[in-house]
Order: sequence, then structure tokens, then C-alpha cells
Amino acid sequence: MIMKGQKISDRYQVIKSIGEGGMANVYLAYDTILDRNVAVKVLRGDLANDEKFVRRFQREALAASSLSNPNIVEVYDVGEDNGEYYIVMEYIEGRHLKQLLKKRGKLTVREAVDIVMQITDGLSVAHDSYIIHRDIKPQNIMILENGLVKITDFGIAMAMNSTQLTQTNSVMGSVHYLPPEQASGKGATLQSDIYSIGILFYELLTGKLPFKGDNAVEIALKHLKEPLPSVREEDPDIPQSVENIIIKATAKNPKNRYSDAREMHEDLKTCLEPERINEPKIKLKYQEVSDDTKVIKQVKTEAKKNSEVKSGNNKERIKPEEKEEVVVKKITGDDLKKQNKILIKLASIFTGLIIVVTLVFVLIMTTNNTKTIEVPDVTNKKAEEAIDILQKKGFTISDEQEGVSSKDIEVGDVVKTSPLAGTKRKKGSEIKLYVSTGDETIQIEDYTHKNYLEVKGALEARGLVVNIEDEVIDNDEEFQTDEIVRQSVEPGESLTKGASISLYVAKVGTPYPDFTDGTYTVSDVEDFCSENNLKLEITETVSENNLDGTIYRQSRSAGTPVQGGASFRIWVYVSKSDNTTPSDNCDGLC
Repeated sequence: MIMKGQKISDRYQVIKSIGEGGMANVYLAYDTILDRNVAVKVLRGDLANDEKFVRRFQREALAASSLSNPNIVEVYDVGEDNGEYYIVMEYIEGRHLKQLLKKRGKLTVREAVDIVMQITDGLSVAHDSYIIHRDIKPQNIMILENGLVKITDFGIAMAMNSTQLTQTNSVMGSVHYLPPEQASGKGATLQSDIYSIGILFYELLTGKLPFKGDNAVEIALKHLKEPLPSVREEDPDIPQSVENIIIKATAKNPKNRYSDAREMHEDLKTCLEPERINEPKIKLKYQEVSDDTKVIKQVKTEAKKNSEVKSGNNKERIKPEEKEEVVVKKITGDDLKKQNKILIKLASIFTGLIIVVTLVFVLIMTTNNTKTIEVPDVTNKKAEEAIDILQKKGFTISDEQEGVSSKDIEVGDVVKTSPLAGTKRKKGSEIKLYVSTGDETIQIEDYTHKNYLEVKGALEARGLVVNIEDEVIDNDEEFQTDEIVRQSVEPGESLTKGASISLYVAKVGTPYPDFTDGTYTVSDVEDFCSENNLKLEITETVSENNLDGTIYRQSRSAGTPVQGGASFRIWVYVSKSDNTTPSDNCDGLC
């Protein structure tokens, strides 16, 4: 177990735990060499003891560290320290898409398209190197306050591919996005990621998962056999062009899907253009239903026909040659003797088993009844008195006592025991005492101008629930990024354990201007993106109303702080030019 303040590999000093999962525990840590905060994922014990998995984890994580894209969480380091295997990554201050969906329900079409475009942009870099994520789901997609999307868990997701079927928690979280080929036991390809993105896209638009079930197997079978519900039936306002992308991405047959993330990204770029919104519904080229499914359907059909014939619902009579042939074998006396001997042996074995099981059951019940005793109630008693009572009853006392806050029980008195009073346990069982530390209160100080990570860690360590809210401020104000601007509880007030406090944190940076106000040109936007290290994409729309060069839409809202390395897109009107396209004059080269 990693403790607060512990140093990993004499370099990464743990600040606090920020998450626990089926595969790894996640910690916020401080890189003492490069002077920055990082996220450290430490493999859990059962996986860390699997040498084959560890080797794969290290290999795949190192491969993921070579990926460089604003939409991929950067992997800094992979290593081992005293048997603890870890991966060091970029620390992201944001929330994952599952949290966003829980808060919002569903997203607008433009929001969903923008998020999926960023996901495919990041994955296209991985796919170019033939690196497959294999576990695309909302929990592995982080989103920052400024809208920037980050894909995480490349190394762990790829390494988990060979063991996830034995990890119940992992499967139940991932099976909702599981491609049919992986559900049937086949290997993952680039198009497996495409399928998972399609399911994620569906969920962002509808707020629902397309396939549900009581267990992982039931859901996996639905991915294999059932058609994806229509996203437009959930919301008719969703353009057909968007549904077409989902249909193609989630095709059962990989041949019908996009070849990789880059191809899907290119299709997403134009899906909201006016000329595409009402395009015809896509027809998939290759057969979707597997041969196994066809056979099942054929068997059911034939069975139904036979049933109708035999019940008289079909006018056609069964021809003599279609009747089933019945073979009658003559049974001799010797055969009967042999069968009787076998039956007698089986009956003897069965009777013996019943007797043995009954004896074992009676023995267990008798033993338990003689050794089981009830845990006495020692609440409100001094610890020493409680220990004496419990020991006289035949219990042993745990060396570890835990202090708990209590308004009603005096300091030093017992609040509860584990196991609880009234429960029955065997003689000699260990009992743990929880002793009152009194009514603990935490006095709130003035935290303005302090780094919120330090304050948050200190308050959480004392039992408070800390909520972080971003507050965008101008460059010329007195606060620096990540400094606390204000707080919800005034200095000097006191809170009890479990109470909440909100800290409002400064986010300083250049805001996006409103490029659609009519005063900006495309050249102005290009200069702005160049100065702020943004990846600019320009979409042109033909206009017949003499609006040439007018910017009518932008992908980031005005006033949002700029995050270097992010993608930014504008939509611009251009004039119609004498019905002549570039390809008419210069073969598409100009």
C-alpha cells in the first residue's frame, strides 16, 4: 500500500490517492526532479504478481510513451520499486466523460461531434503506428474545463487485453463497448477501436447505452447478434449524416467499418455541413449477420414449418419418404440383467453419497453450535473495561484500535466493535475496538493565494469533502494559475468531519476572442493560433450572399481560456466562383 508522503523510486513523492480501480491505484505525486505534479498508477497486487502481465504492461506502456498528440495523456515513465510496478503520466485536472454524462444526461450534437473528433484525432496518431487502445470507454476519456479531450490508459488497456476476461470488474465496465470480434474471442484490430468509439458516440448523443443485460455474457451476445438501435429514433433532431457515421462505426462486420481512426475523423469533419445533414441513410456493403446467426434462424424456421405440418395447419401432407425412420431393437433377458446391475450400483453410490453429506452437515452444525458465541455490547464503556468483558467471553482483542469522531460518546469510550454487537462468532475470534476521539472540528483558515492542491490534500486528510471550482480571470489580475481566489466557508469558521467546502481556483490565460463578431479575418485567426500553439482547421461554405471571408462559427466559445496544443476550428463563407471548381482548371493541385 502506497502511503502519503512516500517516495516512489526516490523521485515521485505521493501527495494523495486520487482513485482506485480493478487494475491499479492512482496517486497524485510530485516529480522532485522535473518540479511538476504527475499521476502515478500502481498495479494492484494480483496483477503485479503475474510476470507475463507485468512484462506486457511494461512493453505496451513504453510503446504508448512514444505517442505525441494533444488529445492523448502523455506517458512519462514506467518502472518498478520494491515490487510495485508503476506508470507515470501527465496529471489531468478534469473529469472523465462518464462523470459528465451523469451530470448532463446527454450532450448536444455539436458537443458530441467535437468530442468524438478529438478522440479520433488522438487515436489516428496511435493507429498510424498500429497501436490499438482496446478499451475505449467514457471512463478512459478525460475532458478539461476548456473542452480539450484526453485519451488515457493506453499502456494498461493494451496489457489488459490478454487478462481482462478474468477481471470481473474490468469486463463489466468495458463490455458495453466491446466489439463483436472480441466478444467472440478473436483478436483486436484498429477497427475494434472504431466500434467502441461508435458506441461511445451513441451514448454521448442519447445518454443511454445501446445494449444492456444482467451480466457481461448477456451484453456481449447482444453486441454479437442484435442490431444497434437507431439513434434518430431516440432523437429525430440528430442529422442523418451523424447517424450514418454511427452505423458505419458500429457495423458487426469489420469490413463495413472505417479502416482506422483517421478515416472516421475525416468523415466527422463535414458531417454537420448543410449539404450532408439530410443525406440518404447509409447501406452497408458487406453482409452483417454472421453465418452462425443465419444457421440459427434457418433451424428455427424449419422447426416452425415442421410444427405447422404436424399440427395440421399446413394443407400439405407428409409424404411417406419424409417420415422419420424408427429403428426397433429387440431387448434380450441378458440385456435386462446387465441394466439392472448398473442401476443397483448407481443407486448404492447415490445412497452412500447422501449418507456422507448428511453426516458432514450434522457434524458441522454440531461443531458450530458448541463454539459460536454472541459478541456483547460494550458501547459507552471504557476501553479497558470493554477488553476485559470481551476476553472473559472468549474473544481475542485486536492490537489495532481505531479512533472515530463522536458527538454523543465521551473521549476514550467505545463507540462500536467489529464485528458488531449481537453478531455470533466462533470462540477465539478477533474483535476490533473503535474508540471515541470526541467531537472533532476543523477550523477553516484563509486559503486565498495558496496552491489549491496543497490545501485540498490537507483538508481531505482531516476528513473534509473538498470541491474544486474553476474561476477564469484576466492576465492582469493578482492571482496566478491554480491559486485559490475565494472559498465557500469564511476563515475562522469550524467544520466537522464529512462536511464540504468549495475552493474557487484561478485559471489564468488568454481567452478565445469572438471571431464571429465581423471584425476578424481568417488571417487574424491564423495569427492567433500561431501565437498560442493551436492546431487550426478551416471549413469553407459556399455563399451566394456576398459574404466572402465572413467567419460565422467557431469550435471554442469566446472567453474560454486557451490551452496550448488544442485543436481549434472555424467555419468561413466563400463566394461562388462562376460554377468552376479548382479541379476544372488545375486537376485539384491548386
